[in-house]
Amino acid sequence: MKTISGSRVIYNFTHGMEPIETIIPGEVIKVESNDCFFQQIAREDQVMTEIDYGRLNPATGPIYVEGAEPGDLLKVKILDIAVAGKGVAATVTKEGVLGDQATRSKIRIIDIEDGYATFEGVRIPIEPMIGVIGVAPAQKDGQWPTATPWKHGGNMDTTDIKKGSTLYLPVNQEGALLALGDCHALMGDGEICFTGLEVPAVVTIETGLIKGKTVEWPLVETDEYTAVIASGNNLDEALYAATSEAVKYMMRGLKLTWEDAYILASLSVDLKISQVVDPKKTARAAIPKNVLTAGKIIESL
Repeated sequence: MKTISGSRVIYNFTHGMEPIETIIPGEVIKVESNDCFFQQIAREDQVMTEIDYGRLNPATGPIYVEGAEPGDLLKVKILDIAVAGKGVAATVTKEGVLGDQATRSKIRIIDIEDGYATFEGVRIPIEPMIGVIGVAPAQKDGQWPTATPWKHGGNMDTTDIKKGSTLYLPVNQEGALLALGDCHALMGDGEICFTGLEVPAVVTIETGLIKGKTVEWPLVETDEYTAVIASGNNLDEALYAATSEAVKYMMRGLKLTWEDAYILASLSVDLKISQVVDPKKTARAAIPKNVLTAGKIIESL
């Protein structure tokens, strides 16, 4: 099994990126990921201004997937996310939902043991997730920093991108050029105060290709639902894009009129907030599998 070293990273998703490794569809690989600070924080008394902000949100890769062509769908099955024994969480001045109240920065280093993170005596079961994962963007979409989410993926900070889930990303360039990083051992939906529990991790994935099918926005399939992940300048834009795609999938997959699909979406689709702290905000529209499966969605593309 190949292991992709975390020493080779990108800070921008660009069309024409040079791959650091090549894999074939169906191959299982391990990807070493760095935390969002590139392990620059080692002590709680560090000052945030000492950190090199040019090294934030590194993504390991890019990885070339043989046979991937524009117009295809890259399937990434997340088999495991093994996190380190400590993680970092922080507040940053003027950042987060309560940025107007965040008048000073604070760093906390939090132990992770036996599947739990312990913070101020509170033990919370960890739920590791991938914060940044994406492919080369379409040429017309230009360059996207790894800190920003968009149609190619990127910093979606979506708790559903976890062990057991499958992510579907549009292929915009030959080889897809997959990169990932910024894993969290734990994060609430929204990432309220700027960070989750930021950790280095080793992510085990299996890639696959669906030829001749593509999507406007990434999809993530969990045991319970398939969610459209969309981003915008604000939550209204993100929710609108995610909902619009979900209704289209229900219309096509269930052969409904748009109006009936819209009604059914109101009866069954859950809107969820992924993150509200990045340069663009991210939300998802979750379609229950008892209404419409991922297989039916992809078949209808």
